[in-house]
Amino acid sequence: MRLEKLLKRRDYLAANSGRRWSTPGFVLLAHPRLDDRDSSRVGFTVTKRVGNAVVRNRLKRRLRALAREALAPEARPGIDYVFIGRGGGLDRDWTDLLADLKRGLGKLHRT
Repeated sequence: MRLEKLLKRRDYLAANSGRRWSTPGFVLLAHPRLDDRDSSRVGFTVTKRVGNAVVRNRLKRRLRALAREALAPEARPGIDYVFIGRGGGLDRDWTDLLADLKRGLGKLHRT
């Protein structure tokens, strides 16, 4: 499944009221949409507390690669996903990030 991008601020704010899964590298939010579209959307955000622009962009690139590799096959239609980057996301091993995401998706999709 191809993931669409979240583009509007209101979509990010709506996702904040959804379910959340926290790991040392990122926080994953999942929020079901109320429209009739069958696609999944994903958004990425990293605050200035994490570091300067170079660090934030590097972390966002890493989270986008994580979403392509592990989220796209597991994404459910009609759900918006938001990754909030944390400082440990750059230092964390790639296999640990993948395991965190798969475990988080299992927990978020249980309901």
